[in-house]
Amino acid sequence: MKWKKADSEYKSQPTAPDDRIASLFQPDTLLSTQYFDNMRRRTLLEPEKRLMLAVLEDAVDSFQENLSAESGRRKMLFDDAEQWIRADGGDWVFSFDHVCEALGFNPDYVRQGLLRWQEKNRSNRFKGGAWEVKKRMAG
Repeated sequence: MKWKKADSEYKSQPTAPDDRIASLFQPDTLLSTQYFDNMRRRTLLEPEKRLMLAVLEDAVDSFQENLSAESGRRKMLFDDAEQWIRADGGDWVFSFDHVCEALGFNPDYVRQGLLRWQEKNRSNRFKGGAWEVKKRMAG
């Protein structure tokens, strides 16, 4: 290969067509530390993200499944989940905002959707309950 100086950098120029083709199939040089740094970063983050996803799923399940609870353990689970979801901001690692952001979700969008779901299902529950009472009374 001939070396040519251009813009204060040395660049290689293949002399024959065979050299140009052969240069396409040369392996990229990568240090083992570069490879393992990338792998380590990816694998270290995955367990934390899985834990954060599990926390978010548990809160959403508790929020949705216990919406109609009026007392007891189910009511406590609902209240805890609702308080966690409604808490705006938060500087601790497992706050609603931080968990959503770490998972790539917009916390305000998720919060708004859950609160809209809550209002819709609460109003439907009361409408259905009132209908059942009137139906029983009518006999």
